[in-house]
Amino acid sequence: MPITPTEKIWMNGDLVDWDQAQVHVLTHTLHYGTGAFEGIRAYATPDGPAIFRLTDHIERLFSSAKILGFQIPYSVADLVQATKETVASTGLDSCYVRPLAYLGYGEMGLNTLPCHTDVAIACWPWGALLGDDALTQGVRMKISSWTRHDHNTMPPAAKTVGNYVNSSLAKVEALKAGYDEAIMLAPNGLVAECTGENIFVARQGKLLTPPLSAGALEGITQSTVSALAADLGFEVRVDNIARSDLYIAEEAFVCGTAAEVSSINSIDEREIPCPGPMTLALSEAYLATVRAENDKYRDWCELAHA
Repeated sequence: MPITPTEKIWMNGDLVDWDQAQVHVLTHTLHYGTGAFEGIRAYATPDGPAIFRLTDHIERLFSSAKILGFQIPYSVADLVQATKETVASTGLDSCYVRPLAYLGYGEMGLNTLPCHTDVAIACWPWGALLGDDALTQGVRMKISSWTRHDHNTMPPAAKTVGNYVNSSLAKVEALKAGYDEAIMLAPNGLVAECTGENIFVARQGKLLTPPLSAGALEGITQSTVSALAADLGFEVRVDNIARSDLYIAEEAFVCGTAAEVSSINSIDEREIPCPGPMTLALSEAYLATVRAENDKYRDWCELAHA
């Protein structure tokens, strides 16, 4: 999706002009993919723009860096505050937020130990990842020929730059074949996740979502939806999902920061009831929560302006 520039980007402690947020062509991560990032959204609320589960996202950024074996030269509190300042600088009521920790210029080669870490935070307007009608009309899915990473090949528990080559291959394959999105299987053939979203499948009245052991990223939107489902009286189980479970699902949806809650209308040309009642209820609850309309989870909405 095209990027709409905003005024400033936070880079290594300073807000710099959008066009001046540049890196050297020999920046280490550009060549080897060792970096960690997050996708976050700020939403309009009655009290101003609020960044949804900001602290949780920044904590996951630090976890991803630790898994890759590099250190971020700031604290979680530092980057939480920097994100708020960056969002505030845009003047937008709502936006997408991209924090990125990457190995900078000065070293080349596979040894990352001498490398220093740079951090940037950018914000821009961005609509629904899978389209504005993804909830009501649903998205067409296919099982990708590309397998999700094995845990001992690339760590799927980390939201890292290099890992997303795997996702991009699956996404482009699906688009070229006429689908909207791809579902990726683990090396053992069980469902892992989609290219940038977690997946929920309804079977026998229960919602199933794959475990981390299947190669799914520990999704923050996934945990939000699970909490909301419990509040609504829906049973949610983290459990293995076979390919055949997808084809006979009573309803199914994907969720993620960029995609929010989006229905699935078919998988490999097998029609799925869409939109399902649980999907609709959860989408409504999710949108109310991110807009600070759910008192139980109001602390998840961190205001950009103090």
